Amino acid sequence: MNDKLSPRAKLAVYALLLVLMIPFVFPTWWMVTSSFKPIGEIFSYPPSLLPTSPQLDAYPQVFEMQPFLRQYFNSAYIALLVTAGTLGISSLAGYAFARIRFPGANLLFLVVLTGLLVPSEVTIVPLFQMFNRLGMIDTHWPLILVPIFGAPSVLATFIMRQFFLALPGELEEAARVDGLGRFAIYWRIALPLARPALGAVAIFTFLHSWNLYLEPIVFLSTPSNFTLPQALTLFVDAYGGPMWNVQLAAASMTAIPVLIVFVLAQRQFIEGLSHTGLKG
Repeated sequence: MNDKLSPRAKLAVYALLLVLMIPFVFPTWWMVTSSFKPIGEIFSYPPSLLPTSPQLDAYPQVFEMQPFLRQYFNSAYIALLVTAGTLGISSLAGYAFARIRFPGANLLFLVVLTGLLVPSEVTIVPLFQMFNRLGMIDTHWPLILVPIFGAPSVLATFIMRQFFLALPGELEEAARVDGLGRFAIYWRIALPLARPALGAVAIFTFLHSWNLYLEPIVFLSTPSNFTLPQALTLFVDAYGGPMWNVQLAAASMTAIPVLIVFVLAQRQFIEGLSHTGLKG
């Protein structure tokens, strides 16, 4: 459609996109630049786009006030484990619902989808009691197990099922002629073809785990076990007031790397959703 637009129309479209981009880009720009400002300059009016006298003091304080490097590692390895577990379970379940015919398959899938309708706040107390009996409070096990078997995995299963439904049945028939069993067909045929859907699932699962806030507050109490969203609330002064420049420095180090990864992988994300019929 862009080839049919005149140069003037293209310029107007790009100008409109730049204007619409401002509400999304400005908060991130303000967060990063304000981390280099003195506290008195952060809330000056009108707000400044660049610090008048840049300071780096906030960044060392992030690591002095909290075991921030350890907390960063906690968030990273938990998100990676959750992503790997969700990919494994959702791809297996999605393939089963899409390609294996068994009595009650549609009803069972509908029951699975109801997991998306239950808010996490409703189940947090029973989950706390269960993990407390298992002796897993103040460990990372709840943050790993709950997302893998909870709502994020349900959505991932739905995406994988939609993708596998679109695969031609002739592929399985040819594989059976070659002597492949059900799991071999899944592992050697279906899963390699599902890379776009797997990429989309990996991205939103990783981001969900990285940004998880309620569950860490409920299950964790030791600062060295905290994840980043929980740690960001603890950068306060002696009177309990927020240290804005330090908080913004920590938030910048938390958000920017993930934002860069998402920008680089957004094409894979869109491609994965388009193959499942969820695009637009």
